[in-house]
Amino acid sequence: MPLTAIHAARVLTPLAEIPNALILVEDGKIRSVGPRAEGALPPGTREFDARGLTAVPGFVDVHVHGAAGRDVMEGTAEALAAVACCLAKHGTTSFLATTVSAGVEGTLRGLEGLAGAIRAQSHGGGAVRAECVGIHLEGPFLSAARRGVHPEEALVAPSPATLARFLAAAQGFARMLTIAPELPGAEETIAAAREAGLVVAMGHTDATYDAAVRAIELGARHAVHVFNAMRPFSHRETGVLGAVLTDPRVSAEVIADGVHVDEPALRLLLTAKSAEHVVLVSDGTAATDMPDGEYRLGGIEVKVSAGVSRNKEGRIAGSTLTLERAVRRMAAMGVPTATAVQMATLNASRVVGMEGRKGVLARGADADVVLVDNEMNVKRVFVGGREVGA
Repeated sequence: MPLTAIHAARVLTPLAEIPNALILVEDGKIRSVGPRAEGALPPGTREFDARGLTAVPGFVDVHVHGAAGRDVMEGTAEALAAVACCLAKHGTTSFLATTVSAGVEGTLRGLEGLAGAIRAQSHGGGAVRAECVGIHLEGPFLSAARRGVHPEEALVAPSPATLARFLAAAQGFARMLTIAPELPGAEETIAAAREAGLVVAMGHTDATYDAAVRAIELGARHAVHVFNAMRPFSHRETGVLGAVLTDPRVSAEVIADGVHVDEPALRLLLTAKSAEHVVLVSDGTAATDMPDGEYRLGGIEVKVSAGVSRNKEGRIAGSTLTLERAVRRMAAMGVPTATAVQMATLNASRVVGMEGRKGVLARGADADVVLVDNEMNVKRVFVGGREVGA
């Protein structure tokens, strides 16, 4: 593969800003990134002139259910490819395919299908698209009281034995487990998940502060769509939010779409956690990048109106958000652009143990590069050095 040079007005790595920058790409990896030096490039180099644009790392989304009319629980290579192609258009170059509670057997079927679909993507071919880097099990070990749109009949009591069945079905691709830590059997399951190398996330939970602290001591290190599907904060019983907001060991993902969380709550989160511990996610569904209408979230029927997805009871059901819009919203709140980008790139890669490979523009990282204008509109996207849509 020939050497590729991307010449941008500036690069946000995102920890540093480099004006008049050049990114050199070789064999899908970043060979170097720095100021554009005088002199000729090596013979045969392909140069992309992006001197009117800013280069940022490809966005990393650890919470995606679907896009482009398809749902990852379909468990097919075709569905996963459609989701991945759609995400790539919007600058998301890596993501976790996220399940919905479907009981034991339904979850097993979904995981087996997803594992096969993820393996199929590694064979290459077809359009350049986002890389599915693993599976996020959102359920079925969730609280009935805070289940959101997850069907109550699809919830399952947590146990190491059931988790072991899920991990076997996922064939090594499981990366994250969302669990309500107050449930009977949750502590043993958290311990088993950590032993298996999973990121343990607290979510869809009615946990007290003490129960959440216990989960953190057992190894929980992430909180799923903070403020949503959680016991509300109270000044006398702060609940899971009290533990998440005050423990620097825990990262907090948030859906910054203007629907799930109001701006004052976003500001509170940033103040309490600092930006380096906040992760922007989409919680995107099949309705992402699609017109208003009827769609499915796993086995749940949803209706999208004015871009907001709800189930038949009127509960919010995921979102139609894409991460460049989430970054834009944070920047509109006054968050520095590089910091907002960090929350959608480097912070997410750290959560899933991919720091150094994803979410950063640095020597040796995957050449996942997004070129944006001053309003954070995505103009060009490269995945592993190959341009999306080229």
